[in-house]
Amino acid sequence: MNPKSTIKGRGAQLNVSNRFFEFSHELRDDFLEFCEKDGEIADKNKTRYLEVFPKTIVNKVPSPDVGMAYSMNAYQGCEHGCIYCYARNSHEFWGYSAGLDFERRILVKKEASKLLETQLKKKNWKAQTIVMSGNTDCYQPAEKTYNITRQCLEVFLKYKHPVGIITKNALILRDLKLLKALAKDDLVAVNISITSLSEDTRRILEPRTTTIKKRLETVKILSDNGIPVNVMLAPIIPSINSHEVLLLAKAASDYGALSIGHTIVRLNGAIGEIFSDWIKKTMPDRAEKVLHQIESCHGGSLNDSRFGTRMKGEGKIAEQIHDLVKLARQKYFKNKSMISLNCDLHEPFKNGQLKLF
Repeated sequence: MNPKSTIKGRGAQLNVSNRFFEFSHELRDDFLEFCEKDGEIADKNKTRYLEVFPKTIVNKVPSPDVGMAYSMNAYQGCEHGCIYCYARNSHEFWGYSAGLDFERRILVKKEASKLLETQLKKKNWKAQTIVMSGNTDCYQPAEKTYNITRQCLEVFLKYKHPVGIITKNALILRDLKLLKALAKDDLVAVNISITSLSEDTRRILEPRTTTIKKRLETVKILSDNGIPVNVMLAPIIPSINSHEVLLLAKAASDYGALSIGHTIVRLNGAIGEIFSDWIKKTMPDRAEKVLHQIESCHGGSLNDSRFGTRMKGEGKIAEQIHDLVKLARQKYFKNKSMISLNCDLHEPFKNGQLKLF
């Protein structure tokens, strides 16, 4: 890798054109963490935050192969900078680029907890698990300042409503007390994303995420406190982390995870251009090999929107990965399983005013 050719501390190396439109705002600056190594100077472009005011926060998920019925996202855009992130494309709907803008311009929904409470109080709302971070990480760096995820967890606890969490940030441990209270009634399940055991790989794939060591420690602390944890080996990228499947699964089990899940990387929309640019700059010696192998998992294209195959891929390489995951489950999770969350305790009229009726 040529150190002069890359933007340190960022995943995307360029801003691709927005297929809709572009506009700019004066935004607030904030920042959490990134790793400087070997004297590298991180990207000096500041992360900026913009408050937005949606009318609702809970979204129905129509996709049949995502594994969730409802999701909510306190933030749009994500400073973690994961180069493969499928959420990048959604930033274009806000008028920004899926590239560097996705990491630098974070939209903050400060009223999320109030909107959530309004939803849970509706007479016709029937409790179903709502997943925080269906799109962007609810414990990304912005959460350290805004505390929106914590406020939402307090609402879930108040109304005894089930919630799922997807994150790769150890900041979740800040809310351990709330999580334990939810877990007492089987109202929470946590999914920790771990894509590699190599810090070198993590640094270039996910430049501003929690270290692998901290992520594994997070799995252990949550598990030791009775909070069910699934580890997402996602995405699996041929010739980058595909050789780590069994090692990742063993580590997840050893640290207390109850199950694992996985997806095969897919590069839809603008992500194909962003990822291709990134890998040619960071891994020029194997860029074409990796891109061709990804294409072989998706019918010859980086872009795959077919329900049923887009998440799991197809072809020989995808089959080999599926076989490894199946073997990992048999070897390391034979007597383990995730719980089903409790949807029977939800109290839409919390203070009892209508319970007599």
